Amino acid sequence: MAFIDYYQILGLDKSASDDAIKKAYRKLARKYHPDVNPNDAEATLKFQQVNEANEVLSDPEKRKKYDKYGENWQQAEQYEAYEQARRAQGSNAGAGGGFGGGGSSWFGGDAGDYSEFTGDNFSDFFQSMFGNQGGSGRRTQSRFRGQDYNAELQLNLRDVYETHKQTLTVNGKSIRITIPAGVAHEQVIKLKGYGAPGQNGGPDGDLYITFKIAEDPVFKRQGNDLHATFDLDLYTAILGGDVTIETLNGKVKIPIKAETQNGTKVRLRGKGFPVYKKDGEFGDLFITWNIKIPTNLTDRHKELFKELSQL
Repeated sequence: MAFIDYYQILGLDKSASDDAIKKAYRKLARKYHPDVNPNDAEATLKFQQVNEANEVLSDPEKRKKYDKYGENWQQAEQYEAYEQARRAQGSNAGAGGGFGGGGSSWFGGDAGDYSEFTGDNFSDFFQSMFGNQGGSGRRTQSRFRGQDYNAELQLNLRDVYETHKQTLTVNGKSIRITIPAGVAHEQVIKLKGYGAPGQNGGPDGDLYITFKIAEDPVFKRQGNDLHATFDLDLYTAILGGDVTIETLNGKVKIPIKAETQNGTKVRLRGKGFPVYKKDGEFGDLFITWNIKIPTNLTDRHKELFKELSQL
């Protein structure tokens, strides 16, 4: 298999930060996801390569080995063990147990020419030396982590006002999740182990869910605050009084000051949106009054307004 440059796959260089790797992976995983590119073999291959690159570069230990050994990073431990043993045997040369001495070598059998274990045969040597299981001649199969899944969940603003449970179907599997109140639009959460199954005993992948929150016809969300515009009749605006409005948390009675002007804003503390994963904490609700001019006036109404205009 040809060597794959994981940094090139993610469009990064070796100095990339962990955050840059995470962002690049999420962007490319969405771009090449099979759900977005059905029946596209090239996109599927790209998706697999992106997941493979992320699996290595997002793990500090794996990334360290990859940066040091390149395409042979998976044989790093075997290589280091081999080098350590070779140095130890070299220090015992002449005692009958070294690479060039008489008798049996570290590898078993007679000592002799080991040039076949260098250069292009290096990886094959390690596979034959460390890949056998109890002399059975079978090579151990590498464990591979399962692919991550990416899914989108469409919700409306009122859905995420309260914590609730919901069942998703991902790759034919039903998953029941708890959606905390206050989830934001395009927020991503990870469900560990709900991705594709691992291979040869490797760990399962993860499931990343991106929330898509539709806009509400009444309330506009800005962070944890809500903004809304409500109509106010002319007479209450002039004389003052009380108005009851419907919020996401029930009805609220609001006192109106006399001579309230069109466009006046009021703030209702704690009547906004719940703060994510902070029970009992809410943002504020900001209301803008839209004063309605009365219509279908009778002649008597018009006379009264004329009298007022002349005062």
